[in-house]
Amino acid sequence: MKTEKEKMLSGELYNALDPELSGERLHARLLLKELNDSREDEEEKRRKIIGELIPGAGASLWLQPPFYCDYGTNIITGDNVFFNFNCVVLDVMQVKIGSRTLIGPNVQIYAATHPMDSMERARGLEYGKPVTIGEDAWIGGSAVICPGVTIGDRSVIGAGSVVTKDIPPDVFAAGNPCRVIRSLTRAE
Repeated sequence: MKTEKEKMLSGELYNALDPELSGERLHARLLLKELNDSREDEEEKRRKIIGELIPGAGASLWLQPPFYCDYGTNIITGDNVFFNFNCVVLDVMQVKIGSRTLIGPNVQIYAATHPMDSMERARGLEYGKPVTIGEDAWIGGSAVICPGVTIGDRSVIGAGSVVTKDIPPDVFAAGNPCRVIRSLTRAE
């Protein structure tokens, strides 16, 4: 029989109040409290906390506090990824972010979701869908990336967008719901 964590990581319905998952979220919350309370001049302290919180981080991951996530262990980044102030990542499944990607302030990345069936929700069940953001992408401030979305390499998501469907590489996309506005060229 699968554990609730195994169900969560495979995208099945699971009980988020499971003691193992609750304990892992508590551990993440305590690390986030340390990170978010750290001073700007405590770079080494921040690096250590981020290394424990997000073991799948590439070189030079920068999280500008405050930052929030569910587990941290399901976030995988390439090198030189930047999160601006007040970002939230609900990483109940893998959230993968490519190298040199910039995440604006207040961006919300949701791998977590809930069943449409009210009876399943009433039983406390939820599930997730992985999120992938490619390399050299730029996610504008206050954008929301919904569960299961893939954003292609080098694409730019306009501020305030709600991304509900995949976005191809090399485009500027914006709106609610987010849609491709135009292709991008290297000269830009």
